[in-house]
Amino acid sequence: MKMKDIQKMMKQAQAMQSQIEADMDSLEAEGSAGGGMVRIVIDGKKNVKSVSIQPDAVDPEDVEMLEDLIQAAFQDAARQADEAISDRMGDMSGGLLGGMQ
Repeated sequence: MKMKDIQKMMKQAQAMQSQIEADMDSLEAEGSAGGGMVRIVIDGKKNVKSVSIQPDAVDPEDVEMLEDLIQAAFQDAARQADEAISDRMGDMSGGLLGGMQ
């Protein structure tokens, strides 16, 4: 492999890294639990953007259930974000690998 080819691949990798970071900032994933009673929206970096809790999910006698629903909704959103990022990275890496052949 020639030095120019390596430099070209490095530039492509840097461009892909920048694109991935931009995608993570703009990505939104929504997770829910309790049949939609609790919904959480996060970005690709797993920062919480919004939380929505239906009044029926709030029982002062069972705070633990609400805590569990919030945790499950966050985990659902995080899983969806991870899948979306993985899909995007797979699409991008195909272009980089194609340039190596």
